[in-house]
Amino acid sequence: MIQFIRALDVYHAFNFKKDKQTPIGVVLSLKVGGKELKADLESIKNPEQPTKDLKVVAVLSKFNWATGITDPMQLVGQLSLRNRQTLAMLLLGDLTNTEVVFSYAIYQYDAEEKTYFKSCFHKDKLAGMVAKEHDMLTLRVADDASELVSSPPNFAFQLSVKPQPKQQQVTIASAPQMKVEMKWGSKNG
Repeated sequence: MIQFIRALDVYHAFNFKKDKQTPIGVVLSLKVGGKELKADLESIKNPEQPTKDLKVVAVLSKFNWATGITDPMQLVGQLSLRNRQTLAMLLLGDLTNTEVVFSYAIYQYDAEEKTYFKSCFHKDKLAGMVAKEHDMLTLRVADDASELVSSPPNFAFQLSVKPQPKQQQVTIASAPQMKVEMKWGSKNG
């Protein structure tokens, strides 16, 4: 089975330059345990249309998915101080509601077409649950701000999400016109 694993360029996402072609990933929306995180990183360029900005919850440094229908998706990246505080508060509480609703996009550069394209994305928001590893929830946030990008202040986070028991669809592409639809999650019974 294929795996979709990408190391993503956080610095380039915050400081986009047309002459650099490294992969970029963003979290467009995220709700954890009923708490909606704000899309408050507002100066991230849309790699497909660099004259336009995206409003994002987080910039990703890593994305992992083994592409199985029950395999978790791992999101690692940087988010704002406000969103860091929201996640830290959830972790300080009991976090009995581990539902996650999220959307993301991974962008890669196609040297032949000389353009960025979405290499992993979905049409509808995805629904999942915070995954566990060795009986521990895989949700973490850093206490200290990152030094890679100093402004705006941003903090590392890690979240692993397993799918809700319903069929959802994710698109993976190797080039702008070469896409395959993958299933994530399966219906009960």
